[in-house]
Amino acid sequence: MRYYSTNKQAPAASLEEAVVKGLAGDKGLYMPEKIPGMKKEILAGLKGKTFREISCIVARAFFGEDIEPDILDGIVNDTLSFETPVVPVQGNIYSLELFHGPTLAFKDVGGRFMARLLGYFIRKEGLSQVNVLVATSGDTGSAVANGFLGVPGIHVYVLYPKGKVSPIQECQFTTLGKNITALEIDGTFDDCQALVKAAFMDNELNRHMRLTSANSINVARFLPQSFYYFNAYAQLDKIGKADELVVCVPSGNFGNITAGLFAHRMGLPIKRFVAANNRNDVFLEYLRTGIYTPRPSVATIANAMDVGAPSNFARILDLFGSQGDTHESICRLISGYRYTDEEIAATIRRVYQETGYLLDPHGACGFQALADSQLEKNETGLFLETAHPAKFKDTIDKIIGADIDIPAPLKAFMEGTKQSIELPKDFETFKSFLMSR
Repeated sequence: MRYYSTNKQAPAASLEEAVVKGLAGDKGLYMPEKIPGMKKEILAGLKGKTFREISCIVARAFFGEDIEPDILDGIVNDTLSFETPVVPVQGNIYSLELFHGPTLAFKDVGGRFMARLLGYFIRKEGLSQVNVLVATSGDTGSAVANGFLGVPGIHVYVLYPKGKVSPIQECQFTTLGKNITALEIDGTFDDCQALVKAAFMDNELNRHMRLTSANSINVARFLPQSFYYFNAYAQLDKIGKADELVVCVPSGNFGNITAGLFAHRMGLPIKRFVAANNRNDVFLEYLRTGIYTPRPSVATIANAMDVGAPSNFARILDLFGSQGDTHESICRLISGYRYTDEEIAATIRRVYQETGYLLDPHGACGFQALADSQLEKNETGLFLETAHPAKFKDTIDKIIGADIDIPAPLKAFMEGTKQSIELPKDFETFKSFLMSR
């Protein structure tokens, strides 16, 4: 499989080149030249398989041309030591709980898969140290840092906005040490993301050190997230709820929903998607006007969605670009909603009081968007519950007036000592820091 740039100005790359480079030379994002289809009989047989078995099938469809089946299966099996259960919440709305991995967030799948795939390429080619740059608005940093922790030949630099991630999220990547360095940037997530992209484009810096990204701009990070869409379909199919499936994705950098769109293009029968936004609603504005206007992000209680210039919007445009009117094609498949902090809190409180199900702020956006989309009687609504509520304990405690329990894995992170380096948001300071390493 070859991978092309969304900007169409860079040479096509192999999977290995796309993963190791992260970003194309023309600043575009890599896309596979073709999206493999999945036969109906294969989809029908998923309901009898485990998450690992389903993921191996999907991984072979994407990466089977480039990696030997037994090696690829080993990478998948090593990635997935947990399940992602579908749980009924209210009426015909279900939650896909993606927070059962090591860092209790959905990005554990992509983070762990990429760590193992990049490690494989490093061993295969005998590469010297690869340096991973990752910007995080919350959960990406912990998933990537823990996925790469201790992997030989790889050093990870996690850039995060000072004071804009929850204390528990912060401790998940600032207490690790070893081959993980946390950089506390005096700015927003968009500033962190801009620093990462600028680093890839700096020739002097790239001559000094081999750089790649573990954000969802990297194909090895976002494509594996398609695994759990197939797994969710299999679980719903098993109980007769997979027909007329509507999937709602809390959306920030749009890697997650892009993975869902790839699953749909492969043949997964999802009727439509709903993109749930917080106050950072540039995608919703695009749906309504056809005009995409990135702008500085604003801080909300759903902090992992605090993105004002979502990178993966370029992939969505590219995915629909061959279908005539791109905006019209996107709007036929995707709708959108936005929620303020007050509305998010009200949803968490109401759903907890009515059902006993505790949403995190991101999942609350997903649930409410499905409720507001007025599902038809025969439709099943599925929202992605992307992180454990305890990762936002202070916020959740205030909303529901209770002291929620902290799972043991999170407690272990909280006992560590914070190790981070504070930097301003200007590129020259960031570059000087990396050049000194």
